[in-house]
Amino acid sequence: MARLAAMLVKEFTQMRRDRLTFGMMLGIPLMQLVLFGFVINADPKHLATGVVLADRGPQARTVLHAICNSGYFDFVRLLENEAEAEAVLLGGEVQFVVNIPANFSRDLLRGERPALLVEADATDPAATGNALNTLRVLAEKALEHDLKGPLAALGGSDGPIELRIHPRYNPEAITQYNIIPGLMGVILTMTMILITGLAITRERERGTMENLLSMPTRPLEVLIGKIIPYILIGYIQVAVILAAGYYLFGVPIAGSVSLLLIAAFVFIVANLAMGITFSTIARNQLQAMQMAFFVFLPSILLSGFMFPFRGMPVWAQYLGEILPLTHFLRLVRGIMLKGIGVTEVMQGLWPIGLFGVVALAIAAKRFRRTLD
Repeated sequence: MARLAAMLVKEFTQMRRDRLTFGMMLGIPLMQLVLFGFVINADPKHLATGVVLADRGPQARTVLHAICNSGYFDFVRLLENEAEAEAVLLGGEVQFVVNIPANFSRDLLRGERPALLVEADATDPAATGNALNTLRVLAEKALEHDLKGPLAALGGSDGPIELRIHPRYNPEAITQYNIIPGLMGVILTMTMILITGLAITRERERGTMENLLSMPTRPLEVLIGKIIPYILIGYIQVAVILAAGYYLFGVPIAGSVSLLLIAAFVFIVANLAMGITFSTIARNQLQAMQMAFFVFLPSILLSGFMFPFRGMPVWAQYLGEILPLTHFLRLVRGIMLKGIGVTEVMQGLWPIGLFGVVALAIAAKRFRRTLD
């Protein structure tokens, strides 16, 4: 018993000294509890919606109020025309566009069943499915209080209005069209952070750190030299995923492959810089792997890969906007499914680049302290 007690004291002492590992043991379960409890939402509501309002009659306003009161649609923009609606839908600023045509109220009172057009960004079928199903019910029930007395006959068996739903970019709601491009970002995040996260710690554990410190190189040069070889590995992964997605799963590539490769380059460098930063902080390879996992889990949950991004709480969306994976998922899905151009790509690319620059600067500063 005395020997066993000594072993227990030794293990608890070692655990107390290894604060990073002990913090991970407590932090990871707490993070999983919070993220899984708040972020997982298979029924997203309050989705950003734009409105093209060509008729401001009472029946048109009634339909819009009914759509808003359903809880699935938040009207965030009043659009002037179809061209503006196309632009905001393509850029991902809104999830839906509701189009009230001219003479909507007049045609309704004439019993001509005017059309209500709803366009949806269906790149992620899980984000739009329940909302679109609600629209079908609203089309039949929204005008019940208006069509009474002499107007009751306008309801008809088919409903007073004709609902036209136009799912864009993934009209058949094929899950692979959304998952395969997202997997590119997830795989790159996992491998790039993990590989470079072990770079500096491996030098320490193998005893080659002294040789590295004796070289006439600056800290930034050492870090960049460790990053560049893995960029090629990242591009190999991109090529494999694109080929598999196109030939095995039939995922279309509607946009420019060159733009996709440019976006992938910035994303790969940002993740490598993050991994190098972890490598300068961790004392050994185990700690580096723990830190990589600590970032990898929130990246998957908060980026919109597994669950609709707009279905998360506002605070979780703010956290997700910090992560490079969130922006890269929008870019790769936008390029492959929507065919977005240079302007839209640059809007999503600069946050990734800024993240990479900050991470690399932190790594260079940390490595310089190590040299001292």
